[in-house]
Amino acid sequence: MFGTESSLSMFLNTLTPKFYVALTGTSSLISGLILIFEWWYFRKYGTSFIEQVSVSHLRPLLGGVDNSAPNSPSSSNGDADSSRQSVSECKVWRNPLNLFRGAEYNRYTWVTGREPLTYYDMNLSAQDHQTFFTCDSDHLRPADAIMQKAWRERNPQARITAAHEALDLEDCATAYILLAEEEATTIVEAEKLFKQALKIGESCYRRSQQLQHHGAQYEAQHRRDTNVLVYIKRRLAMCSRKLGRTREAVKMMRDLMKEFPLLSMFNIHENLLESLLELQNYADVQAVLAKYDDISLPKSATICYTAALLKARAVSDKFSPEAASRRGLSTAEMNAVEAIHRAVEFNPHVPKYLLEMKSLILPPEHILKRGDSEAIAYTFFHLQHWKRVEGALNLLHCTWEGTFRMIPYPLEKGHLFYPYPVCTETADRELLPMFHEVSVYPKKELPFFILFTAGLCSFTAMLALLTHQFPELMGVFAKAFLSTLFAPLNFIMEKVESILPSSLWHQLTRI
Repeated sequence: MFGTESSLSMFLNTLTPKFYVALTGTSSLISGLILIFEWWYFRKYGTSFIEQVSVSHLRPLLGGVDNSAPNSPSSSNGDADSSRQSVSECKVWRNPLNLFRGAEYNRYTWVTGREPLTYYDMNLSAQDHQTFFTCDSDHLRPADAIMQKAWRERNPQARITAAHEALDLEDCATAYILLAEEEATTIVEAEKLFKQALKIGESCYRRSQQLQHHGAQYEAQHRRDTNVLVYIKRRLAMCSRKLGRTREAVKMMRDLMKEFPLLSMFNIHENLLESLLELQNYADVQAVLAKYDDISLPKSATICYTAALLKARAVSDKFSPEAASRRGLSTAEMNAVEAIHRAVEFNPHVPKYLLEMKSLILPPEHILKRGDSEAIAYTFFHLQHWKRVEGALNLLHCTWEGTFRMIPYPLEKGHLFYPYPVCTETADRELLPMFHEVSVYPKKELPFFILFTAGLCSFTAMLALLTHQFPELMGVFAKAFLSTLFAPLNFIMEKVESILPSSLWHQLTRI
């Protein structure tokens, strides 16, 4: 026993201060590298790498059981229902106000050198185009067959070349659509191409309308021709809006909604709301909201925040937080605040963009409802309407954070809407470009392992610095610490030695 103590004491005495500097410096370097990797992984994927590995790989090896696993058929059905709800909440939608690639997105790339659209977003657009603009009978017409392949092309120049090849064979509405979207460098050029597409699209629509009942093939052609015609008219209305002919755009949108009332997938009413707000025709805006802000219809940031803007407009010009705190809120002010709280609960990312606390980027071609992508798309077109209403942004600034006091915690519960979906951050990271910092709600706390490695790195770096500056003193402290650390072990060994017979202890030490 005494030989062990003496050898340990001799080992500690032989350690030089350089050893302690090397030890603490190496520990600080390793923990620093772990901290950097953990922070990068958390910023990119929103979770801790160590925690993810522990839960995914180590827990099953250690025999961990998922307590949330359903044990009965009823719980299985509940999980299935919640899974379906989660999928529907995280569905990606076509942006009703999406910009033109050639005339707007590409010009941004030429000026900044940055790509505003992600591959995932453009791939979704390619799928939309194949769904809307193609059908099984396209092989019967050479131009349509070429365009069917063109919509699948990843290379923009190859798509444009294919569209020109199709037009060399015959007039083709979808070829003009592609050129208007991707080759035209101005809105004026795009409008001219869409007008040419409109003539051909109307002719094809009338022809297929007469034959739609002759079989499934003709019905599919008519459905395709309807989608093409609606798309062309909607984009023409958007061209008029962008070129300042707002009243003309409103008339075109109203006519389109009357002619095709069942095609709600295009969300043309959101284009109409934005144009009516530009005209400051608030009575018509209220009429549109009365029709579409219904409990049975899916909501959007445009619906919720436009309703809040109209109610804020009635009181915002005279609103003062000091006066409201003294006398309380009037009925109209209470209605406006409740409308703002409702909108913020639906999409909590919008206020920071409206209040210009966060920088805007070009909106993507697809959005995730209640996500950061929808907030960008809404604010990009509607910020000017909020600024036009005197005091509206001030009222929003004073009241929007009060929403979070009304939402139950934990967020698995909801207040006016379904609980906020957990999948928005992942989907938004796919839809939005890398140079944009995705807004996350609720704000995630730093994982334990990042805090732990940060503390470990700082502590070991401090030890290394102190050991380098005061080697003798730190050597004394290190020896005292190690002696204290081994003191309980020495105490136990002495007790064992006093209890056991000396002969038996001698035999054990020899073994």
